[in-house]
Amino acid sequence: MGERCRAALRVLVLQAAWALAGGQVRYSVPEEAEAGTVVGRLAQDLGLEAGEAEARRLRLVAQGRRASVEVSGASGALLVSSRLDREELCGKSAPCALRLEVLVERPLRVFHVELEVTDINDNAPIFPAARKNLNLSETSPPGFQIPLEGASDADIGANAQLSYTLSYSEHFSLDLQKTEEGGESVFLVLRKPLDRETIPVHRLVLTASDGGRPSLTGTVEMVISVLDVNDNAPQFNQSVYKVQLPENAERGTLVTRLNATDLDEGANGNISYSLQILSPQGGRDVFRIDKNSGEIRLRGDLDFEEDNLYRLQVDATDKGTPPLSGHCKVVLEVLDVNDNAPEVRVTSLSVPVSEDAAVGTVVALLSVSDRDSGANGRVRCWVWPASPFGLEATFAGSYSLVLREALDRERVSEYEVEVRAEDGGAPALRASRGLRVPVSDVNDNAPAFAQAVYTVLARENNAAGAELARLWARDPDEAGNGRVSYSVWEGGAAAASSSSWSSWSGAAGGGWRPASSYVSVDAESGRLWALQPLDYEELQVLQFEVRAVDAGEPPLCGNATVQLFVLDENDNAPALLPPAGSAPEAGGAAAEAARAAQAAGGSVSASDTLWAWAAWGAPAGQVVAKIRAVDADSGYNAWLRYELWEPRGKGPFRVGLYSGEVSTARALDEADGPRHRLLIVVRDHGEPARSATATLSVSLVEAAEAALAAAAGSPSSSSRAAPGADAGAGAAGAATNVWLVVAICAVSSLFLLAVVLYGASRWAPRAAVLSGPGPTTLVCASEVGSWSYSQRHSRSLCVADGAAKSDLMVFSPNFPPPPPGAAPKDTQPEPSALLGTVSGASLVYFSVPSHPPSG
Repeated sequence: MGERCRAALRVLVLQAAWALAGGQVRYSVPEEAEAGTVVGRLAQDLGLEAGEAEARRLRLVAQGRRASVEVSGASGALLVSSRLDREELCGKSAPCALRLEVLVERPLRVFHVELEVTDINDNAPIFPAARKNLNLSETSPPGFQIPLEGASDADIGANAQLSYTLSYSEHFSLDLQKTEEGGESVFLVLRKPLDRETIPVHRLVLTASDGGRPSLTGTVEMVISVLDVNDNAPQFNQSVYKVQLPENAERGTLVTRLNATDLDEGANGNISYSLQILSPQGGRDVFRIDKNSGEIRLRGDLDFEEDNLYRLQVDATDKGTPPLSGHCKVVLEVLDVNDNAPEVRVTSLSVPVSEDAAVGTVVALLSVSDRDSGANGRVRCWVWPASPFGLEATFAGSYSLVLREALDRERVSEYEVEVRAEDGGAPALRASRGLRVPVSDVNDNAPAFAQAVYTVLARENNAAGAELARLWARDPDEAGNGRVSYSVWEGGAAAASSSSWSSWSGAAGGGWRPASSYVSVDAESGRLWALQPLDYEELQVLQFEVRAVDAGEPPLCGNATVQLFVLDENDNAPALLPPAGSAPEAGGAAAEAARAAQAAGGSVSASDTLWAWAAWGAPAGQVVAKIRAVDADSGYNAWLRYELWEPRGKGPFRVGLYSGEVSTARALDEADGPRHRLLIVVRDHGEPARSATATLSVSLVEAAEAALAAAAGSPSSSSRAAPGADAGAGAAGAATNVWLVVAICAVSSLFLLAVVLYGASRWAPRAAVLSGPGPTTLVCASEVGSWSYSQRHSRSLCVADGAAKSDLMVFSPNFPPPPPGAAPKDTQPEPSALLGTVSGASLVYFSVPSHPPSG
């Protein structure tokens, strides 16, 4: 700073000297001098004495603008009053001189003072802008020049002499060229080719330095933007994209998102995507691509079984001129999903299968497949139900349906077999195939009747050709093997015919006749029908066998035993027997007459009047006579009752309802008269009832005569065909003994037969009525019940003096039928019990008279 002051004083001295010499005062002051700096001793230089400056009022005359200097009134020195800026006062003019007028009064004089403001380096170089933006194509060749606008410096002289420097760049440099005016032009020179994709923007700093000391600098930032040229094709980050997608992916599913980049910018970097199908060609309808985003999505359905691999090519094209393209490949692997159930196909089926086919016989050949792959395509097969068939694997995917067990068409005639298949997917899918396997018949079953013994009930006097029963033999075979024909087997058929039960048991009778003379069976329907009317009094039981033969090869047969019981009808009227003690001839004639009348179907009455004696004064209840009658029928039809027909009312006599005994109803006296004629009706219990009448003439005598008559005839009464006829007592007793022997033999035979049949029924199937299936009660139609086998322990009901019929009656209670499926409970009766069981039904036994008494 001291150096600068000494230099300024030297300048002032020189200027003052020059002013004195030329008559004008000149001063020099550097710009930016501080206020108060003395520019010069103006009063002294103007020749004023000390003190004259203030007295003569030395001052500056204003020049129209504020002066930066002033005159000190006390010393008369010229001082700097404010900042001096040469660039502001003079700009680039050199030298920069300020012309001042100084006025002095007393006397008035005007002096011209020239003040030169000298330059100092107080201004740095300045560029027009702090930042300069330049655009340069990346195709510009090396050596290409860009003119730059230089910096300016407000100083002058050496302070304004500028030099330029450029920040380091391998691509650019500066070139300074002299101009015709003596200045310099600045050029930016391209030294190396540009690549926008490498360096899109270059930032350089240009520095301008002046010649002052110290030198001042100014800078400008140059931003050089490299203009893009479409010199880069779009590039994918992968050349091959591998994608996996399940086949059940829905439409619209994103397959992949491709990303291609183009180092160019603007339109040169705008990319559009397009899709090409390499294989298979059908993939064009499966995929679509978004041309802007590069997203590939499903537009169709995937099917692993049809196409499991797709090869796609995607092109990325920019919008430059000319456009450039990049390529990539997309390999889509379709993953299998268990979306296909197994398929079961029948390649061969051999039906029907004979029921005697050997185990291992191949029934069908099957093919099992699954379009899926891996575990989804592994199939497990089995047969349901498991028996009697099974599967055997022959080779991959092929199976044989074979017979594992013996067949029985009669048990199962047709099988519905289901072959089931299940794959190994998760969840597993299943499929099935039904097979209908009929079983062909073999004649391996003989006809079998529902019962081993059939009990058939037929009423007597049936019409010839009437159906007695229907027999049915079951043959579970089919067609000819199960077609059954029926016949009466003569080798095992026999008929028993007699006038009594004893003759059926073999004691006596009319002999054996073949069953075919009584009955016949229809060969096709098994209908059993009568060839002739049956007569209970002739035939009670007919036993024979029926054979059932099928039409198989060889034919098989089965047998059943038929027991035909003839049921009694009330077709015989009661017949009166001769009085006890009459001659056998007379009794035989009466019996023959009764049989003849019964055969004619009319009532039988005695041809002669019966006589009896009663004593005067006989007490009430004394038996006078006994009416005897017999009925050729059985059971209720032969159960007789006696009624007093005439006289009705309060007569002196009465008759026992079932005994036939005529007794006094009260004590007899003379008022009753000497003789009474009684009309007695004998009636059976059949439907309709049949009857006979007897006339009894009772004579009232003295007690002595009555005693003689009793001694000659019977103890209680005497009867004869006509008055005065004597009956031999010995002959009557003999006849009675014969009938007793016959009755005892018959009862014994029937009891033995009952024991045999009872034992047979224990070991044979239960019989059924009218050959129908299931248990049936053996009954013979009547009012109350029916007849069955005679027993020795049967209960006797007497109809006369002699022996009574000892036939067993079987009653069938009217019980409701058992419910379906209820098994009948078999009970074995005690031998002495009056309740028994025949064919599963409860029976009640009792006896009624059947044979005429013997006396």
